[in-house]
Amino acid sequence: MADNRKSILITGCSSGIGYDAAHTLHKRGWRVFATCRKAADCTRLRGEGLESFPLDYEDETSISNAVQECLSRTGGTLDAVYNNGAYAIPAAVEDYPRDAFRAIFEANLFGYFDLIRQVMPLMRKQGHGRIINCSSVLGIAALRYRGAYNSTKFAMEGMTDTLRLELRGSNIHIILIEPGPITTEFRKKAQGQFEHWIDWQNSTHRETYESEVIPRLYAKPTGKPDAGELPPSAVTKKLIHALESRNPNPRYYVTWPTYLAAILKRFLSTRMLDRILSRS
Repeated sequence: MADNRKSILITGCSSGIGYDAAHTLHKRGWRVFATCRKAADCTRLRGEGLESFPLDYEDETSISNAVQECLSRTGGTLDAVYNNGAYAIPAAVEDYPRDAFRAIFEANLFGYFDLIRQVMPLMRKQGHGRIINCSSVLGIAALRYRGAYNSTKFAMEGMTDTLRLELRGSNIHIILIEPGPITTEFRKKAQGQFEHWIDWQNSTHRETYESEVIPRLYAKPTGKPDAGELPPSAVTKKLIHALESRNPNPRYYVTWPTYLAAILKRFLSTRMLDRILSRS
């Protein structure tokens, strides 16, 4: 019997935004392919009733295998892709080794557009599709000690805007979701990246690492959200509109800090914006 549900491939579903999106869309009647980097997480999601298999943005073969797995299950169609998985390496720009940049761009940028490139032929063939990229408030305005993550999101916004222009009139919608602070394990996962790549003890910025970066990065959860912080369901709400609206917006902001950053970026001079952001 044919499965007539709309289908979506979601990345980064082990926790947080991707996890909430996968379960919520599944309950709404979507056929969800909830992918994770680690096989163990896929096993856990299958136990929760989701279709799940590995997709690691840093592994080209993994991306190709995931696309082929989708197509084999649907008979060659796919209605939507939600590029969500990403990570951060908190550090001063001058402290990033070259290989750290290579790794984070593979995961946060190159993998996104490799996946898009591989699903584009089938979306053209079927005459429709939605590609939704999860950006960030840090794709709008940069903050200190987040340079690698800032740069991947700025680049991803530029590539997404370009793709939207190139596909205008094709019935393949290209959409950005731009969250601000969301309650996830994002900071916890950044700890391993920081420890792996950053020699902060020998940095010119050592005092700032000790007084600001490390205390924030390793702060124990208090159970109280940070200013402006919302749960992952707030992102999923915008994702649902992006997927199910007949005329989706090209951009969806989530959380008031994101709205504020967009307004400040538009109306303030660079000098004035720097004064505000340098305090963050």
